[in-house]
Amino acid sequence: MRLLLVRHGQTPTNVDYLLDTAAPGPGLTELGERQAAALPAALTGEDIGAVYASTLIRTQLTAAPLAADLGLEVLVRDGIREVSAGDLEMLPGDTEAGRVYMRTVFAWAAGDTELRMPGGESGAEALARYDAVVAEAAGSGAGTVALFSHGAAIRMWTAARVGNVDVAFAGAHPLENTGVVVLEGSPEDGWKALSWAGAVVAPAGESGPAGQVVGGDAP
Repeated sequence: MRLLLVRHGQTPTNVDYLLDTAAPGPGLTELGERQAAALPAALTGEDIGAVYASTLIRTQLTAAPLAADLGLEVLVRDGIREVSAGDLEMLPGDTEAGRVYMRTVFAWAAGDTELRMPGGESGAEALARYDAVVAEAAGSGAGTVALFSHGAAIRMWTAARVGNVDVAFAGAHPLENTGVVVLEGSPEDGWKALSWAGAVVAPAGESGPAGQVVGGDAP
């Protein structure tokens, strides 16, 4: 199957560069609304059979134009919400708080899943909830599923679960608002990334904190 991981449209706290991860969260800016409205045309070549969104309002608002265009219901699932910032919630993302948040997310992707976000969830918990929704989508019978989620969560999960996306690649490649990662595969056989925000993905050697580059040595 094809799995389209779509980051939500721009929010006011993206503009203010805040670690905003709690539900229900803010809506979209005017730009975010335009980004969401452009998605049906951008994805017109995809035979999408199901649309999922997280419990944060911004993903549901971003998914709504596509779902309406396709005549589909938006299936809301908590498991694909943003990585909880815990004690770092609403702190500026361009400070040490933001660096701790993203370093923790990518430590999980690298295998340190027992590490816990300060005052928040562990990597094992975050991956398990995301895995569960991906498994549901894969079992839906749809050949292509659009899953509307969040920048840090998408980058973390793909670095941990997708064969040709490693931590260096995901850390070095921010995912802009309404950026789309196209995957092919299944939970049983594994996943391969076909493109990352429109770019072809090769094996790897800014719009809010979840869209920043992580690590100075990544290519």
